[in-house]
Amino acid sequence: MIVLLRIVFSIVVLAMLAVTSWASLKVAMWDTPRAVATHPWFIATLFDTYFAFLTFWLWLAWRERRWIPRLVWLVAILLLGNIAMASYVLIALFRLPTTASVDQLFTRKT
Repeated sequence: MIVLLRIVFSIVVLAMLAVTSWASLKVAMWDTPRAVATHPWFIATLFDTYFAFLTFWLWLAWRERRWIPRLVWLVAILLLGNIAMASYVLIALFRLPTTASVDQLFTRKT
């Protein structure tokens, strides 16, 4: 299962890097049309996204023992979103042996 999760989260990182690069080459983020940026569903999606980031970070903050990694990952998640989140999970997965249980991924670091 650990190997499968490594593959899945690698695909997430690569897909997010690809789509972010593609979008960045098409139009700068700050050039988002006003009609899009002020659309109620755009705003609702941003709230949904950032609350999901916060939810993930709360698990990460519980799992990490020290404040510096917690804060560094918070900034990374707020700036990079799913790229940072999938990277965190990948790092955690590669620290586990391939024979490890998925439960070990969700336990607090010692």
